[in-house]
Amino acid sequence: MDLPSYTKQQLALRNGQDKPQIWVAYKGLIYDMTDSRLWRDGKHYEHWAGQDLTDELPDAPHTEAVFEKFIPIAILAIPN
Repeated sequence: MDLPSYTKQQLALRNGQDKPQIWVAYKGLIYDMTDSRLWRDGKHYEHWAGQDLTDELPDAPHTEAVFEKFIPIAILAIPN
């Protein structure tokens, strides 16, 4: 599967406020959380959409297995 690539700046716009999409990144992949009832208005407890949540997951009450419920839609571009 060939996934499109988005920069952190493009990801930041998909925060449920600037654009209607609610996207988050984790370990280099971008996930669409728009249809998740837990991400209403682009916020999930202390976490905001449009961000890379890789470093925040250790503080979450769940494991990375939560991302298995969602299909990655894109790759987070790493700047050169």
